[in-house]
Formats: sequence, structure tokens, C-alpha cells
Amino acid sequence: MASGSQPWGALLLLPLLLPAACRAGSGCVGEGGPLEPFDALYATGVQAYYGGDFAGAARCLERALRSRRELRDTRLRCRRLCLGQVRLAAPGPGAGGDLPFFSSVLGRAGCVRRCEEPRLGAASRHRAAEEVRADFQRRVPYSYLQRAYIQLNKLEEAANAAHTFFMANPEHMEIQQDIENYKNTAGKVSLIDREAKQHMEDYSAGVKHYDKEEYELAIDFLESALKGYYSEDEDCQIMCEGPQRFEEHEYLEYKAGLYEAIADHYMQVLACKHDCVRELATRSGRISPIENFLPLHYDYLQFAYYRVGDYVKALECAKSYLLFHPDDEDVLENASYYKGLLEGTMDPDTVKPRKEAKMLLRRHKLESHLLQVAAAGLGYTYTEPNYWNRYGARQDEHSVPSSISSEPEEGPRLFLAKKPMPKSDRELKEGGPLLYSDVKFVYNSQQLNGTQRVLLDNVISEEQCRELHRVASGIMLAGDGYRGKTSPHTPNERFEGATVLKALKYGYEGRVPLKSARLFYDISEKARRIVESYFMLNSTLYFSYTHLVCRTALSGQQERRNDLSHPIHADNCLLDPEANECWKEPPAYTFRDYSALLYMNADFEGGEFIFTEMDAKTVTASIKPKCGRMISFSSGGENPHGVKAVTKGQRCAVALWFTLDPLYRELERIQADEVIAMLDQEHLGPSEMNINPKDEL
Repeated sequence: MASGSQPWGALLLLPLLLPAACRAGSGCVGEGGPLEPFDALYATGVQAYYGGDFAGAARCLERALRSRRELRDTRLRCRRLCLGQVRLAAPGPGAGGDLPFFSSVLGRAGCVRRCEEPRLGAASRHRAAEEVRADFQRRVPYSYLQRAYIQLNKLEEAANAAHTFFMANPEHMEIQQDIENYKNTAGKVSLIDREAKQHMEDYSAGVKHYDKEEYELAIDFLESALKGYYSEDEDCQIMCEGPQRFEEHEYLEYKAGLYEAIADHYMQVLACKHDCVRELATRSGRISPIENFLPLHYDYLQFAYYRVGDYVKALECAKSYLLFHPDDEDVLENASYYKGLLEGTMDPDTVKPRKEAKMLLRRHKLESHLLQVAAAGLGYTYTEPNYWNRYGARQDEHSVPSSISSEPEEGPRLFLAKKPMPKSDRELKEGGPLLYSDVKFVYNSQQLNGTQRVLLDNVISEEQCRELHRVASGIMLAGDGYRGKTSPHTPNERFEGATVLKALKYGYEGRVPLKSARLFYDISEKARRIVESYFMLNSTLYFSYTHLVCRTALSGQQERRNDLSHPIHADNCLLDPEANECWKEPPAYTFRDYSALLYMNADFEGGEFIFTEMDAKTVTASIKPKCGRMISFSSGGENPHGVKAVTKGQRCAVALWFTLDPLYRELERIQADEVIAMLDQEHLGPSEMNINPKDEL
């Protein structure tokens, strides 16, 4: 239910800038010449999809995916080539001593440009907007591809597109069943993840063989995973040398001197390079990395090599692991055991840790040192993450057994400790008075199979629902609240919204009845008071965001729907179903404490509100909206939720998010309060709706 998704409305303007041959209905531009921008091809594919040209959509979307891959490959190739051809010179002493260094910098920049331009053309052609890059990161093009291929009756291609999309979007709980339907319809399908990271695939395969005690196969895959990891690390380092964003400056107003500007840019590049460790350890579509990822390769290998009798390799891998965790008592004990096995045949001290691990760790420590120096001396804010925390619980199918029962006591051991479950940051209560005699209690947390949940009816009347719906039809804009993104959660529905301040503004201007506009303000305040009272909060609950929203099913796009109207998520943290975690970190709205949805109608199909377990699949409660019904709940990872597909008609509600921190009060709400005060001073009076508490229950 989190608002503020990245926009993509501007994406649809891109086809106007393209040759006619690339527009919907005409197919994409042919091969040859400079590489076509992937964002333009994506826009054309989406336009073709909505225009019913599914063959053109599939063609352009596939071209967009290929163009994005080729763009990266070209940049990697050119930067790697120029890295070898133009070495950076060391500065010399005295005046002009820095000229050799800057001369080599200019030479390398010229080399990269000369290499890239024949295939890429002007660099500005490939500067895609952030929201478009986010769509590709989330694999959204594969969602369109899946539906296009269904229409073209290419079921195997559709199944692969669905699988690729699902691997990065596990919260789409219905897509698994859809994939099963593909299997039953099309026979045997391979279900290829077209965006799979090979080093991650090899690692997962190696661990699976390890768990089956197939140690030789485990070694093969884990060694391949390590080779792929270091190759990907090199690529990640090179790609970080691309354009960076000056977060605190507008480029044209940037007035820093030479060395400050260089430092600004370089520290962003360095921070990017330093974070490659996290990037390479994170599965597609996941928020957090696999904890202790790189060291775990060596941890698995040291024991696997021991089990196949290669004690030299076992000791080598144990020592490599100890580079990252020199105080790990269990691996220290294992290394000592391996040394004992080798004594008499060779000198165990001649076995050294692997060079690539030593080099990476040395570089990583130097990067950390430079970032901390910059933070201290140049005013940066930087906190060093714990990239290799070995104490994190790995709550997935690859967990390492706590002991190896088939080994004698003196044999090597391998295990991980579990971290304690997080505690709530406040005392949780519920069951307080509802304040209004007409409000009807329906279900509490226990009856809704969760924590800090309540379902209420009759929060507003049928007449107020109708009036609010009339207001909505007069003030809502497509994508409002989501920066113009008309379908922020699914391409099969139109999304419209409006804020309290906008309603009052339209009312004051006479574009909608002022009494009706104020109704929106008044009922949201009524909802806030109910939530604050029912959950027995001992401090004021403030508005964080107030939004009147409608979702309308698009005609002709409801067959074989496998998506949700709003995917499973939590409101103040980033849900990671595979890790069974919800990470309270940006870009989540971490300041939100309670949420509520007040429904306005029931004359539509689908659209049920659902709670799930943290796996984003197991439904714990399902609520059918109707006029005056309100569901409210705490905003954290204890309450993952989403909305089932709206397959017919329009579903409207007032969405409310609250915070206990006054620093995060909704700015538009404060402005709306001022408008209300002004209206009262002008004797325009409050609405006829009585929002005063009466007859406390």
C-alpha cells in the first residue's frame, strides 16, 4: 500500500522522438548504425502492447532487452580496452608536475569515447530516466512480454518471461500457478531465468550438491561460482566508473573548485566500487544480500575438499576463509586439524590463502579507509557496512547443518549462529474505544490471524460514500500521487488519485462543491481519531500521507490475469520474502507507524484486500471492500498485505498512513489545516458531517 512509486509516465513521450519505423504497428528499427536507446524501444513496446499490436510489442521489448545488454557490454569492452592501452601516469614534483597524470586521464577519456561512439553514438542518447532503469531492474519488461506472448500463443516464451519476472518479483503470488498452467498446456517447458547471474546459479547448485553430500559436484560448482564471482567483481568495478549523480547539487549551479569537484565525483565512484561486494551477493529482486556470501564459498569448499581427501585444498580454503574472519574458532580448529593430516608429507605452512581473496580484501580495506578519510575531512556522511557478517541467520533451503554427525569429535565442523528475533519498538495494545456510536466493530487481530489489525464497518454512511465518490470523479488525475504513473502496480488497471489539499483547493475555486471537498478532510480526521483510540496509543498520531485512490479494470485486459492490483508489501520496510525479513531502511517509508484503508464502494469484481505471512504467499486474511468498511493495522513487517486484481469495474478508497513522529507530518495536511482555518474565518462553516465523538463505546 506504500505510495510514492517511481514514475514512468514520461516514458510514453519517447516514441514521438523516434523514427516512424519504430512506432507501434510498424515494428522496430532494423539492425545497423548506432545502438538504439533501450528506453525508447521499451516505450515503443509498451505503446504497441496497449495498442493491441502484440507482435510489435514483443519485437520491441526483446530489442530493448538486447539493447540494454549490448550497451553494458560495449561500455565494459571499451573501458577495459582503454584501461590496458592508456596507463595513468604518476604525478611528478614541482609546478606542472600534475600534468602527466591529467594528460593520461584525458587520454583515457578520449580512448573510451572513440571506442564507444561508433556503436553507441552520442552518450546523451543512452541516459535513461531513473524510473525506466528501475523498471528494468525489477524486470517489468518481462511482465509485458509474458502477456504479449500469450496473445501470440507462444506459450514457452511466455512461460520463460513469466519465470524471469517472478524470480525478481516473488510477491506476485498468483504467477506460480500461472507457470503451472503453462506446463500443463505447453507440455514440458524449461523455465529459463533469462536474467540469471551465473555465479549465483553456480553457488546455489554447489550448495545443493553439498547438502546431498555430493562433494565432488559441489566442488565443481563452487569453484565455478568463485571464478564467476571474481569476473563479475571486475566488471562491477569498471561499470562504477560511469556517470554518477551529485546528490546535493544541481549541475548547472555547481560551483566547487577543481579538487573538490574531483573528490565529489571520485568518492561516489569509490562508494559504488566498495558496494560491489553487496551487489554480487544479492539475488535478483531481493533487497538484502546473502550474508557472508564470498567467505561462505571457501567455508563450504574447505569441508568438501576434506571429504574427498584433498587436504591441501581444504587447508587452502580454510585459510582463505580466515582472511575474512580470523577469529572464527571453528574454522581455526578445522585448519589445525588439516595441518595435522598433512604433517609428515609436506610442510603445512607452505599452503597459503588464495591470491584473489587476499587481493580483494586488501583493496576492500583500502577503499574503506579512503571513504572514512573523506567522511572525516570532506564532510561526507559514511558508515561502513558489515559486508561479511557471519552471525546472520540464513533462513533458506541452503542453511548449513549445525554439526556433521558422521564425523568423529576431532573432525572439522561447520555451523552458523542464529541471530535473535527483533523486538517491537513500542508496547502493542488494542481494544480501545471506537469513539463513534455508529461505527461497528467486526474483527480484531486474533480474528484476522495477525498482530495489530482491526476491521470496522459503518465508519461513513452510504450517502457519504456516494458524495465522496462524486468528489473523486471531479478531482482525481491518472497517476496522481505516483508522479503521473497511470498504472504503478499493474498494466491491467488505471490508477487515479487525489490529495486532501487538492480537494479543498478545487472546492474553494468552485470546481467541486466545497461541502463535498471538506467531507474528504473530515472523514480522514475521523479515521485518524479511531485508529489512535483503538490501538490505545499514548502519543499523538499524525497524518503521514492521505490519498483518495481509485483502481479501474481496463477492458480487454482481464483474461488470464496472474498479477495483483497491488503486490504484497509492508508499509514501512522492504519485504524480503526469501529471507523472511522486512528491512527497515530507505527507500521504504520507515517513519510510518499505522495504516488504514476506508472503502467507498463494493460494485466491482476482485479487489480483495489480503494479509499474508512474510513469505508473501500464505494468505492469513482476506477482506472484501464495501462502503464504510475500514481496515487498519500497524505498518511494519508483521503485516504484509496487498490487493487482488480488480477484474471489472472501479474500486475506490481513502488510503491513510500515520506516524508517531511529528517530524514526518504530512506537509499537505498542515496546509489543508490552514485552509480549513481560513474557511472558518470566512464563515464558510464546516461540513454538515458530524465528526465529534459521542457515546464512547
